[in-house]
Amino acid sequence: MTDTRHDTLLIIDFGSQVTQLIARRLRELNVFSQIMPYQAVTMAEIERIAPKAIIFSGGPDSVTRDGSPRAPDGVFDYGVPILGICYGQQVMMTQLGGRVVSGEGTSEFGRAWVTPAAELDLLEGWFSDGPEQVWMSHGDHVAELAPGFSVYGTSPGAPFAITADAARHFYAVQFHPEVHHTPRGARLYENFVRLAGFKGDWTMASYRDEAIANIRETVGDAKVICGLSGGVDSSVAAVLIHEAIGDQLTCVFVDHGLLRLNEAEEVTRMFGDHYNIPLIHADESELFLGALEGVSDPEEKRKTIGRLFIDVFQKHADTIEGAQFLAQGTLYPDVIESVSFSGGPSVTIKSHHNVGGLPEKMGLKLVEPLRALFKDEVRALGHELGLPDSFIGRHPFPGPGLAIRCPGEITREKLEILRKADAVYIDQIRKHGLYDEIWQAFVAILPVRTVGVMGDGRTYDFACALRAVTSVDGMTADYYQFSHDFLGETATRIINEVRGINRVTYDITSKPPGTIEWE
Repeated sequence: MTDTRHDTLLIIDFGSQVTQLIARRLRELNVFSQIMPYQAVTMAEIERIAPKAIIFSGGPDSVTRDGSPRAPDGVFDYGVPILGICYGQQVMMTQLGGRVVSGEGTSEFGRAWVTPAAELDLLEGWFSDGPEQVWMSHGDHVAELAPGFSVYGTSPGAPFAITADAARHFYAVQFHPEVHHTPRGARLYENFVRLAGFKGDWTMASYRDEAIANIRETVGDAKVICGLSGGVDSSVAAVLIHEAIGDQLTCVFVDHGLLRLNEAEEVTRMFGDHYNIPLIHADESELFLGALEGVSDPEEKRKTIGRLFIDVFQKHADTIEGAQFLAQGTLYPDVIESVSFSGGPSVTIKSHHNVGGLPEKMGLKLVEPLRALFKDEVRALGHELGLPDSFIGRHPFPGPGLAIRCPGEITREKLEILRKADAVYIDQIRKHGLYDEIWQAFVAILPVRTVGVMGDGRTYDFACALRAVTSVDGMTADYYQFSHDFLGETATRIINEVRGINRVTYDITSKPPGTIEWE
């Protein structure tokens, strides 16, 4: 959502998996940013957006390859500050007359230390305690600077780790300041936007006003149906849209038989107690579970669920006269993991059931007012809208539900076991006062049976894995460090209280390399 009332920082996306983190760092500074894939960036588009500054993201390609991504040549004469990051630095050097090399000895991955070479306004607050830790991820490096550039920092694998043409306000770094492995990276962005003269006036309050105006302009007097799961995303989307268009909105809550214990009752009760929003409770569990019978491939599960969601919405849309739009709580991380924002070049990790638009045959257009937001921003918007903490503080729950917490074939028996184990686990977390410290927690039931002993008898039941992570935006995550006492107590409760499980494990994988969900 672009609004000319705000200064805009344009991020040209060359395909980095962490481009969205650049936008996050800028939003933390209340700077409005817009990401566009390099293929879509022309000088005409830049002039339309009228950015106050531009950032070149990293990317997986090599500038030494013929046909590799480039920025429009005219961008360097546009007259605004530019910051190049990793591949973005190499693009800048290549297009301005420098030289980049690839091959043995040019790579640097992981933590590195940058040593200062000269003072630079971009580096205010850096190097006060000596060399700075940064995160490197490059196979090529700059071998010769473009005319007008000087070196301001070096690392063992990047002789030109920080470079700049200070006169033209062109800055370039070989590392990634947006990731948390570069501890003072946020300071570089703060310095950059200060040097570019940003006012820092983009907030959730302003986003709310602009989103409401945008929804009204888009929808007009048409009707909207909203897919409501009861999670944070769809709840905030529903309340935001309802504030914009009132009774033109009807929410459809699809019970696909893959919800947590008592969730259907809780969702319908929550919205009945707090909001006067028309709500259709569509119990379609037999439809979904029937279609998923015998399916074990995770991508097929997601695609089956996504297709059925569309079918169900179509069925209920047909009962609402004047319905022309389908609203979804799609978030930025959903879009990034499916395909780069606005169709950019990043690699697909996994498909999401609510990303990619609707088939033409459905006859509905999409309204996705949260598509440009991260999870923490959605929570902030929820507070701005006055949603109760019970809505805003809920852990994320995926659209495909328990289907992706049940690796392998889905059965009703396994789902029932999983619901009960998950309820015990969450109860434990709440009892120990840990719920709000954890980003997301759940149980996955594993597609194996293990031998156990209960009493004097042999058991041959399922194993389960507990998962709990801490995160800010869902794009990176670390496992939560429970005490062994907590894990032992929780495992004992699950085995004692849930018939069908005789072994409990704890998943200590971070993201990356894993994803938060098991599928």
